[in-house]
Amino acid sequence: MEEELETAELKEKIDEHVEHHAGHGAHESPKWTRYLSVSTALVAVLAAVASLLSGSNSNEAILEKSDAMLNQSLASDQWAYYQAKSVKSAIAAGQAQIIADTKPDVAAKIMADAKRYTAEGEKIKADATELEARVKENNEHSQALMERHHKFAITVTLLQIAIALSAIAALTRRKPMWYVGLGVSAAGLVMFILGVTS
Repeated sequence: MEEELETAELKEKIDEHVEHHAGHGAHESPKWTRYLSVSTALVAVLAAVASLLSGSNSNEAILEKSDAMLNQSLASDQWAYYQAKSVKSAIAAGQAQIIADTKPDVAAKIMADAKRYTAEGEKIKADATELEARVKENNEHSQALMERHHKFAITVTLLQIAIALSAIAALTRRKPMWYVGLGVSAAGLVMFILGVTS
């Protein structure tokens, strides 16, 4: 009899345990949290890619700006060289005029030098102009890269906010908070697309 009582008590305790855990089933994660986890992981991957692209565009913009500064320096050097050639040409032409009556052979040679200086100066001027065009091109490319960098940086910020909202939704089990996070993720995705297409 004692064994029967113990078995009955054991059965009763098992039933209570099953009922207790069945009642706690309401505390288990709702099914939507699985989708929340997947969407948060996808948002995190997109944030990582956007962060990589943001850094890459920033670095390229800095390199383009460095190239612009280098080309500007080279252009300044070429303009100084052009001015020196122009001065030499003017001096030589003046000397040739002064001695043309007394020493025509020497004057002809000096005048030939003046023409050579002028021709060299024109080549130097063309090089300087080309370098200035490169400066403009480098600056424009740098600006475009920085704009892309900013779009990707905004993307990363929005996606990080979305991840934080998703974490809050998971902790508080508030589905509307997850929807807000998805909305912020959508805004981040739009910025990502704008960054890629610009």
